Amino acid sequence: MSSPALQAHTLKVELGERSYPIVIGHGTLSQLGPAVKARTGASRAFVISVPPVAKRYGATVERSLVGAGIATRRFVIPDGERSKSLREAEKLYAALLAAEADRASVVVALGGGVVGDLAGFVAATLLRGVAFVQVPTTLLAMVDSSVGGKTGVNVKRGKNLVGAFHQPKLVWIDAATLKTLPRRELLAGLAEGVKHAVIRDPKLFAWLERELERLLDLDPEILLPFLARNCAIKAEVVSRDERESGERMLLNFGHTLGHAVEALSKYEGVLHGEAVAIGMSYAARRSEELGLAAPGSAVRLVALLARAGLPTELPRFPRRAYLESISADKKKRDARIRFVALRAIGRAETVPLLASEILPALERGGAKR
Repeated sequence: MSSPALQAHTLKVELGERSYPIVIGHGTLSQLGPAVKARTGASRAFVISVPPVAKRYGATVERSLVGAGIATRRFVIPDGERSKSLREAEKLYAALLAAEADRASVVVALGGGVVGDLAGFVAATLLRGVAFVQVPTTLLAMVDSSVGGKTGVNVKRGKNLVGAFHQPKLVWIDAATLKTLPRRELLAGLAEGVKHAVIRDPKLFAWLERELERLLDLDPEILLPFLARNCAIKAEVVSRDERESGERMLLNFGHTLGHAVEALSKYEGVLHGEAVAIGMSYAARRSEELGLAAPGSAVRLVALLARAGLPTELPRFPRRAYLESISADKKKRDARIRFVALRAIGRAETVPLLASEILPALERGGAKR
């Protein structure tokens, strides 16, 4: 995992004619425009962001795009998970059409996972699909949600139940933007990086156990290779299973209970990465209880998450509420959920389980009967 300081990394998501690069650098936001022009040929760009990100980085992005010969407009949506809604999507449709968006346009998502998911969904569905570029500014978006083409919005029944696969033309990661990220959001993003390690890369997991504090200090010598390895894992999986019919389901480790925690919390008071940390801790413990995971796997995972200051226990919602929520899981086939279980540090697999098997009545992690 060692790398010279500030060394840029370029990876590729291999999807035939829909392949695209992931460019990871430090202090590179002002260089975005020429890359967008080269990848999309767009004459018009629509930058979608949230207030704090737009205030810090919007002008830099717009100058770069305009300098590359791309006429640019900025649209700001409310911050927070509630913006991932059909209502906000409809507002963006109206605004983009009023601004004369066409199929020669590009939508640029500048922000975290909410911005990327919503802007990507709008790009996927407006005029039956326009070009899309991801410029993630949170750790969670950098290591996970910006790569792979999953877009979507939440509905009352659950999270991400309405969406589309729409691959970006480019993912442009400037790690320097993490300097202004609140500590809590940084930790939440770390959870997705831990997820990649625990399901896929035991060496990365051991490296995290050694280097956690330097990583959280945003040391570029540690941060850039960490981002590169996470994006490489995601790119490898997506290249083999774009539509989540098999291997890509493993990337949902921790998400079955994590999404339930978010929904039952009404998307308030818990960040996505925090919910995933809770879900991963539960999934690892449950995997051991079912005899699927090597003994001690859960202890290592929970210890790393707790050391980072992430939550690891289920909130005390009624068991019935949890069962109803996880029963809406997108990975359900017939009555069974494709639960992502841990086998060992660095290895996971899906197993078909009933909701009641995932969350038995005497669950000790906090759920009440």
